[in-house]
Amino acid sequence: MLTLVVCAGLAIGVAAPSMAAPPASSAASSAAQLRTDQVGYLPTDTKVAYLMTSKAITGESYQVLNASGTAVVKGTVNAKSRGSWNSAHPDVYPIDFSTVSTPGMYHVVASGAVSAKSDTFQVETAAELYAPLVAGGVNFFQNQRDGADVIPGTLNRKPSHLNDKSATVYKDPTFQSGGSDVIVGSSLTKIGGPVDVSGGWFDAGDYLKFTFTTAYADSLLYSAARSLGASAPASLTAEAAYGTSWLNKMWNPTTKTLYLQVGIGSGNETTFFGDHDLWRLPQADDSDTASGDRYAAAHRPVFEAAAPGAKIDPDIVGRVAAAFALAAQADASSNRTQAAADLVDATSLYAMANTSPSGTLGSALPTAYYPESIWHDAMELGATEIALAEQDLGQSASASGYVKQAATWASDYIASDSGNDTLNLYDVSALAHADLVTAIADAGDPSGLAVTSAQLIANLKAQVASAATKSAADIFREGGDYANFDVDSHTFGFISTEALYEKASGDTEYAAFAGEQRDWLLGGNPWGSSFMVGFGTTFPDCMQSQIPNLSGSLTGQAPIDTGAVVNGPNGTGNFQGGLGSLQTGMKKCEKDSGTAFTGHGSEFVDDVRSWQTDEPALDMTGSAILAAALQETVAH
Repeated sequence: MLTLVVCAGLAIGVAAPSMAAPPASSAASSAAQLRTDQVGYLPTDTKVAYLMTSKAITGESYQVLNASGTAVVKGTVNAKSRGSWNSAHPDVYPIDFSTVSTPGMYHVVASGAVSAKSDTFQVETAAELYAPLVAGGVNFFQNQRDGADVIPGTLNRKPSHLNDKSATVYKDPTFQSGGSDVIVGSSLTKIGGPVDVSGGWFDAGDYLKFTFTTAYADSLLYSAARSLGASAPASLTAEAAYGTSWLNKMWNPTTKTLYLQVGIGSGNETTFFGDHDLWRLPQADDSDTASGDRYAAAHRPVFEAAAPGAKIDPDIVGRVAAAFALAAQADASSNRTQAAADLVDATSLYAMANTSPSGTLGSALPTAYYPESIWHDAMELGATEIALAEQDLGQSASASGYVKQAATWASDYIASDSGNDTLNLYDVSALAHADLVTAIADAGDPSGLAVTSAQLIANLKAQVASAATKSAADIFREGGDYANFDVDSHTFGFISTEALYEKASGDTEYAAFAGEQRDWLLGGNPWGSSFMVGFGTTFPDCMQSQIPNLSGSLTGQAPIDTGAVVNGPNGTGNFQGGLGSLQTGMKKCEKDSGTAFTGHGSEFVDDVRSWQTDEPALDMTGSAILAAALQETVAH
């Protein structure tokens, strides 16, 4: 997600007075709460509910009731409190009901000194649990489409930004110092065009389109479809192809030009605005004739990743090349001509990587939107996917060279970058490692590589183990940092990495950990909210996203943007000064602020103004799709 997405926008053109979310009542603050995964569990899963209380308890009774109200399990809460979440809930007691394995609908109730009732949930098969998550995530991507080929869906989408078909290329702007996205100067400087950059996906709740995030998300969709094989829904493979069709427009192999993005976030505070300064439906932009909106709406600028023919930063090169190569793999069995074209795009771009970069890597303008500091993982992924594509197309000799290069990048990653991050937008090593193990095996286990399959698997294990260690000490078993940005995408990344490690090694040591991460994401957390829209009893109703906000998706109203994954809880320091006023054009949408459950430096707010927690994005939702697809294939 963009960490600067709304800050500048809310500073300009606001009309409504400040409307901070209402405080929760004292009764709500102190009442006992019973948290579970609100979507479902596998029959073999470890199943734990969390009883949050305002005081210490002993001998509390609990029951697990089926859909008929019959108790299938009865017991006493004997486990020790796992600790204090906040002053209103100084004790949290785990209730293990793993013995419930018969498929059906259930809920948990506790009674005694305190009383509480959980949301309902299912015990179901892997396909029943995970396939809807995949389909829901794909629905979000469909709703994010730009251009002429939109899918109306429940949000009544209309064709948008058709002017992008003949867009102007501009010189990179200069931004104000201090990590600002505000542009210096009275205008942008034209350097080229027209170019066709129509189509693609909106990055998040705004209407910017980034090559960096699109390539990552597209790779996740292809990887999910490949994992599911014949079980992959047609909509998943179609949406992955839709992403590639836009990336094809962003890479011109003839001029060796890669375009970085379409649109600007902010303007210059005086003569022109940026995308984030406006709150509207996207189909309104092409007919917006306001001079100040010229770059924000009707004539959106395009920027280059590097000058035509010049070497390009390796992080974005590796990611886009990987997406092209994954497309080639997907096409190899049904359309070899298209697969060959996809592969040419991948290899021609891969060859343009500057593998001796200096300074900040170019992922977006400004780079503060998506600050990236490592690149060996992306080049490993690019080389690995090219190798797999060439193997699929019978080009084994050339594939061996890419396997060798991928092994070198993997070795460099393990030596220089490992331990700093795990699978998410900024670190794709888990995907790269798992696929490189396959590519090495398909190449006949060649000797002399810079890294062995055993070392790759060991690094995968280390990534899972570090999160599992953190999870074991956490009250709700969360392995990520919920006092920072992107906890949801990281947590879905843990689930994916566990499956990738399990597939590569056969080791199921961390399978229960993956289930715990899913439980936290889907309601088994202090806030009692699923972070994927449309899944569970309680989920974000008031996303910081323009299309659902302006299409009737207000609290208690349909339609909703099913499948969207939001940022999730964030550090309380990011809420200093409140949420600010409604931006001009925003429809008011605010639920209980969730501050009754703020704890451990973390807060979750479901409010259209809450970019800190409530904005959806391609990378977050793509991570959910991959996690669900992989877990469906390794379920026990």
